[in-house]
Amino acid sequence: MNNDSRRRISADAIIIGAGLHGLSAGMYLARAGLNSLILEKDYPGRHASGVNAGGVRRLGRDFAEVPVSVAAMRIWHEIGNLVDDDCGFTPCGQVKVAENEAELAAFRRREGELRGLGFEHEELISRDDLLELVPGIAPHCTGGVWCRDDGVANPFRTVTAFRRKLQMLGIRIRTGTPVVKIQRLRQTWLIRSPDGDFEAPVLINTAGAWGGRIAAQLGEPVPIRAEAPMLMITERVKAFLAPVVGAASRTLSFKQTENDTLLIGGGHRGWAWPEQNRTDIHLPGLRTSAQTVAALFPHLRDVKIVRFWAGIEGVMPDGIPVIGQSGKERDAYHAFGFSAHGFQLAPIVGKILADLVLNGATELPIVPFRISRFNNPEVT
Repeated sequence: MNNDSRRRISADAIIIGAGLHGLSAGMYLARAGLNSLILEKDYPGRHASGVNAGGVRRLGRDFAEVPVSVAAMRIWHEIGNLVDDDCGFTPCGQVKVAENEAELAAFRRREGELRGLGFEHEELISRDDLLELVPGIAPHCTGGVWCRDDGVANPFRTVTAFRRKLQMLGIRIRTGTPVVKIQRLRQTWLIRSPDGDFEAPVLINTAGAWGGRIAAQLGEPVPIRAEAPMLMITERVKAFLAPVVGAASRTLSFKQTENDTLLIGGGHRGWAWPEQNRTDIHLPGLRTSAQTVAALFPHLRDVKIVRFWAGIEGVMPDGIPVIGQSGKERDAYHAFGFSAHGFQLAPIVGKILADLVLNGATELPIVPFRISRFNNPEVT
């Protein structure tokens, strides 16, 4: 049987990628009565969505992301109403530490700029405030910036909650279904896969680190690169820390989990091999992360690391994602390249995509995320 004679499975919309952004889009479309079909080459949350640090933060966002992140945070504080599960979300706060007066001054300038834009979620804190919030912090630290309603959630539980909600809504998720070819047939998208052919009038690209490949098939190549953010877990330590901790000039995301282990991440990368669907750990990067924790928390110098891992994430040159309608094709939409900070944005990105599909517009400012900002024909 040749490809043209294979039975085609139809839907109102086809979503490529069952990470949180794809699951979220499918859920919002389902609430509006559209029956989506989600195609996933592995399984939901296999890469970035299910293996990240679970940070739910507005703190330190690129100014372009701030309105979207603030809108997402409102959803997170009522996430149980959306997916019938609290996703392990804890509004423990997030704080970024200044280690000298120059860093504290930079925080002060940023706080002022945010207030000028109408946002007050980042609060400058003194050395005494920092010591109260983060016991055990090194004495050289001079203060910081604090987002009291930010927090953390459990990535695996979150992906599971979104997936189960979609199943309750009758939305199909086809796992083990890589997309091989995309064709436009008049008013319909035809998606070819080794697992079958699929068609729909609407196409949504939420393929993560593979999102650039999908965009290229639509004539919109972008300079995305695959990276492997690394995380590690320590042995259990007597509880001492509530908020998530970052640093002004060091790559760090540090928290104590509910079982008293310490989660260390924040920016150091391993090697990503998307063609082979695997990652390799860069041990010197893990060592640097551990040294950062020891510098900021001297009493943790002898704590043992017990495991580490890395996911595959798509990273854009300007550090912000692609979100919005295709610049080349009608009824095609993108949301990928979240550059290792898309977890918190997922609930609102799904709504944005649904709004674009249903209404042709969204209330949130997404112009900075348009795919046409990468309109260099030499990009491959």
